[in-house]
Amino acid sequence: MFRHFRRLSVLGTTGLVLFTAACASGPAPVGSGLDLPGFDRDTRAQDSLYEFANGTWLKNTKIPPDLSEIGSFTKLSIEAEDNQKKIISDAAAKKDEPANSDERKIGDLYASFMDTDRLNQLRATPLDPYFAKVDALNTPGDLIRHLGEIQRFGASNPIGLSVNQDAKNATAYITEISQGGTSLPNRDYYLSSDPKYVDIRAKYLGYIGQLFRLSNLPDPDGTAKRILDLETQLAQAQWTPVQNRDTLAQYNKFTLSAANQATPGIDWDTYLTAAGITNQPNLIIDQPSFFKALGGLLATVPMDTWKQYLKWHLIQDNAPYLSSDFVDSRFDFVGKVLSGKQQNRDRWRRGIAAVNGAMGDALGHLYADRFFTPAAKQRAQDLVHNLLGAYKDSIGKLDWMTGATKQQAEDKLAKLAVKIGYPDKWEDFSHLDIKPDDLVGNMDRAAQREHQRAIDKLGKPVDRTEWFMNPQTVNAYYNPAMNEIVFPAAILQPPFFDPRADDAVNYGAIGAVIGHEISHAFDDQGRLYDGDGNLRDWWTPADAAAFSAKTAALVAQYNNYTPLPGAHVNGQLTLGENIADLSGLTIAYRAYRASLGLNQPAVLDGFTGDQRFFLGFATIWRTKERDESLHAGLLTDPHSPGEFRCNGVVPNVDAFYEAFGVKPGDQLYVAPAQRIHIW
Repeated sequence: MFRHFRRLSVLGTTGLVLFTAACASGPAPVGSGLDLPGFDRDTRAQDSLYEFANGTWLKNTKIPPDLSEIGSFTKLSIEAEDNQKKIISDAAAKKDEPANSDERKIGDLYASFMDTDRLNQLRATPLDPYFAKVDALNTPGDLIRHLGEIQRFGASNPIGLSVNQDAKNATAYITEISQGGTSLPNRDYYLSSDPKYVDIRAKYLGYIGQLFRLSNLPDPDGTAKRILDLETQLAQAQWTPVQNRDTLAQYNKFTLSAANQATPGIDWDTYLTAAGITNQPNLIIDQPSFFKALGGLLATVPMDTWKQYLKWHLIQDNAPYLSSDFVDSRFDFVGKVLSGKQQNRDRWRRGIAAVNGAMGDALGHLYADRFFTPAAKQRAQDLVHNLLGAYKDSIGKLDWMTGATKQQAEDKLAKLAVKIGYPDKWEDFSHLDIKPDDLVGNMDRAAQREHQRAIDKLGKPVDRTEWFMNPQTVNAYYNPAMNEIVFPAAILQPPFFDPRADDAVNYGAIGAVIGHEISHAFDDQGRLYDGDGNLRDWWTPADAAAFSAKTAALVAQYNNYTPLPGAHVNGQLTLGENIADLSGLTIAYRAYRASLGLNQPAVLDGFTGDQRFFLGFATIWRTKERDESLHAGLLTDPHSPGEFRCNGVVPNVDAFYEAFGVKPGDQLYVAPAQRIHIW
């Protein structure tokens, strides 16, 4: 499923994929390029395009025991991991590399993760210095200071700190504070009386107690109850995922003195100084009511409980980097109970994840040099250009938007930046100390380096060359503050784009994905930002009302979908991604038809060009997911499940009806007056 950044709309379980140098020579066409064996011919496309294009694949595919889902995106992610293993293995083998080189550090970091004999000998002892600092806390003031200090190495706690562009002044950086402090996927896991969540909470208690026992800490069962109670109080104060989609409600800019008054019990001067931030007159607090409640908890919850809570999060955060019993216990709960996985991933794959977390940009530099080419980058830029042209034409022809707002929309589209493959400049890791025998220390120092890199931005001009994903990440995103779409190198690979396939299939897949990211500039959140990245209302009231009416209809449509018995898609939570899916496919179809000129595509593999376009779109969403993971996604993921990213979109696209002869009585038929057309 897709993952989501703060104020970044992210493409997750599928994405833009292009060919590399190996494909650039233009291999001979092989029919349409559709996965015909994966089709289910017993299902009518008019009743379920998703089942028709993917039904046999769904029936025959088993989810690997170490994954919570499998699909086109997962396959590409595994291939990217395989390629990264080659890079890391080569780096680890180069003993003659200078000690301060990125390759040597990557190799040593990976070696420290793979040295299980040493980790098993150390057990929880690498955490002793951190525990000692927690034990030294005596007052709420000490606690506030400590929360700031541990932010330097990214320890999870109720206060999330980041440095972002000021949403109403996109030329400047500002400190931003957001809610946190809980371990389960969503506040409902703490608050719901549903037996499923009651059972998960019982198992969570056992998990906390087990890790405390492994750490040789006293009263593990009593401690677990106190931690769950505290996290439940934090969950009660947290904003819901839908509330957190309200960009305007989250923009709360304070002076430090005003922030102290708004959140009694939290001394922001002390906290920020401890985190290394000084001389900053303002900050943004995303969820003020949460931090008002947190201030009360800091003053009333016993200090011993806070100490146990802080130790718990230290253990939980570092469990993947400790001895095997910690790793196994964590997987038994996080992997099995929460995600439904049957076995942990191979250790080398987890090692790659650790390297990505600590030195992702350095690994990405090596990845881009080895697995991405200037030819692929140029091809991607050309395709994005085609989609931008189609989008501009679409804006001009909208019948529900007035000229004044259209002009602003066209201005924003003209300013949209495009980043392909890899950044123009790479991060400097020369001051990062990596040791082949100190895994916890390595991860700590890497996090401190990243924290310092972030706070060093304050007071400086915004760096519009910065990337928020590494080149080896199989993903893509739109960033409204930068007004940019970004496609890392790893997602610019086969099989999503097949140079041997015909244009119809590629436009249905790659074209819809490009259109998806462009459309985020004009979804219910992205539309609130102007072409320069500022949070500014550039809509006339009438046009805003017309847009809201269309999106309300889309919310109602998706609210009716039930991926699991009794479990609905949240149309409000998924609204932005549903808008992007619908608009992306609509624009991709227009670009495809424009590419044909006066030519008519041949029938290939028994399908017309328009049919192949929609079938190409349907196949990129093929996903098979475990129920546990799907349940969590319905509560937390701003993207709809794969089936509805296909079957929820095509009933609103008129060309789909013409392509497959969809008529009243067919399950995907929607009367013309009820079809939702936005961009």
